[in-house]
Amino acid sequence: MSRLTRRSYADFSDEEKVLFDKIAKGRQGVTDGHIGGPFDIWVLSPEMGDRLNGLGGMFRFRTAVDRRYIELAILMIGADWQAQFEWYAHEPMARQAGLPDNVIASIKAGQMPAFDDRGDRLTYAVCHELLTQRQVSAATFAAAVEFFGERGVAEIINVAGFYTMVCMSLNTFEVDLPAGAEYPFPRNQ
Repeated sequence: MSRLTRRSYADFSDEEKVLFDKIAKGRQGVTDGHIGGPFDIWVLSPEMGDRLNGLGGMFRFRTAVDRRYIELAILMIGADWQAQFEWYAHEPMARQAGLPDNVIASIKAGQMPAFDDRGDRLTYAVCHELLTQRQVSAATFAAAVEFFGERGVAEIINVAGFYTMVCMSLNTFEVDLPAGAEYPFPRNQ
């Protein structure tokens, strides 16, 4: 059960209503005062939430890096944090972006995938090194810059940082999945 206090739209401040309406527009499953995912958390602080929503939209839809690699980075962060909602939301997006099922399954299991795609392998290497070493080796950096360019590497690492924040929020508030959805990772009780 989520730790986030459920409020109705009528209880929101004017600023919260503006942000809620902006985020909720075009989304499915929105109910009175509830969007789901990290968005209800963001509504608590409208200025911050508006900035996060804009940054998240940029990362999801306006990067120079192909969507497939962005989703791979997001899945790596979600798996590392065992963030239930993040994985639930982004696994189908990753599949739709062309990430192979074997790569998705290996990441979910915490194993290194067998890669057929160089971009997948480099995205994994950058994220894995950041998560395990807290830095990226010279060899991985050079290979990633050769493939993605400096802008692309910057986008991948910033996506990883942004989704780390998202996962921290989701896990701290124990954000629930929609009714009937299967939790991808073991649940803490």
